[in-house]
Amino acid sequence: MTADFPMPKNEKERLEDLKNYQILDTAPEVCFDDITTLAAQILGCPVSFIEFMDEDRQWLKSKYGLPEDFSETPRDIAICATTICQSDLLLVSDLTKDVRFSENPMVSAAPNIRFYAGMPLITPAGQAIGTMCTVDFEPKDITVDQQEALRCLSHQVMTQLELRRALVEVNDAEKIRNQIDDELKLEKLNLVKLMGNILPKKIADDLLLNGKVEPEFFDEASIMFCDFVGFTRLSETLSPKNLIELLHQCFCKFDSIVQKYDIEKIKTIGDAYMCVSGVTEHKKGHAQRICMAALEMQAYLSNANKQREKLRMPKWEMRIGIHTGPIIAGVVGENKFTFDIWGDAVNVAALMEQNSEAGKINISDTTQYRVKEHFELESRGLIASSKKGEKAMYFLSKLSEPYALDATRLIPNNVFEMAFQH
Repeated sequence: MTADFPMPKNEKERLEDLKNYQILDTAPEVCFDDITTLAAQILGCPVSFIEFMDEDRQWLKSKYGLPEDFSETPRDIAICATTICQSDLLLVSDLTKDVRFSENPMVSAAPNIRFYAGMPLITPAGQAIGTMCTVDFEPKDITVDQQEALRCLSHQVMTQLELRRALVEVNDAEKIRNQIDDELKLEKLNLVKLMGNILPKKIADDLLLNGKVEPEFFDEASIMFCDFVGFTRLSETLSPKNLIELLHQCFCKFDSIVQKYDIEKIKTIGDAYMCVSGVTEHKKGHAQRICMAALEMQAYLSNANKQREKLRMPKWEMRIGIHTGPIIAGVVGENKFTFDIWGDAVNVAALMEQNSEAGKINISDTTQYRVKEHFELESRGLIASSKKGEKAMYFLSKLSEPYALDATRLIPNNVFEMAFQH
């Protein structure tokens, strides 16, 4: 089916070029309104307008001498539909005497247009996307100078269009840049959050700033190891999925506990959990805080076991070992960063855990020396060790009465919190 109005040979390319200017259905702009006013004055016409032609309509970007609410006409009655099919001025002194337009309803009926002068608006790509027009309701002729003026004004329209498109492109580029900046900021925040989840804040900050972290010596820190007693036997009674879910549940709770006491989780290995107190900016009371975390972990597991017992499920019992001493802390790896600690103190802490018992917290003599005032301890005497010789060990059971909030002596009071917590 063919259109009942003149159609440029390159209509598809013309419409694509028009679309690129993003001009259709935009608000009035002074630069275009000034040109239409000037065109009407130069040609001595009551009506002037700048229009753009899409698939099925003629839309007026600017108009002079037309009602405010008059903004478009169907393409099939637009005289400008003929103008965009040529590359130069279309000048008709009397439309009623031109067979192309005499039957046009805009000519044969109201508003009874008689004179028309229209110059196609041709883009640098050679596409006529609209027109610069003047019309009159009486037949008339215009001079060559007036014709040249209309051509010049059409060139000014295209200049303004090009400037406008450049500005739109700049604004679009600015929006894209801002969007990219926002995405980069979000990615950085996510990276900072991720780094903060796996590394101490100071170390994460150094790594993000410098790309590397120098190992740091701590003359004193407290290390905790804990693992589940009889884990191999327990794993044989549970499906892999249930086993992992239970481990995940326990370790997530442990994570929240150590975070509460500003303790840094190091890693989990199978059923073992390792953390260290005293490597963050909050170093005061590192031994007291890690002992408090150990008590809270055991209390959590004890309550969980009461529920398991009601359901006739096997208990999960844990042994914990704590030692205080000097360590070296740092980050290893390039593609996958891991925060870790080294030193003889780490080995002694592992030894404390190995020589602990189910449901017990075993601490070394150096840890005992720092917490004996604040916790109730049970001496175990000297325990022989094949690697470290005889070591003094102590079971930590609960808070000392002056530092406990209630009779269970598992919850610290304000005195303890003011002394050792934030």
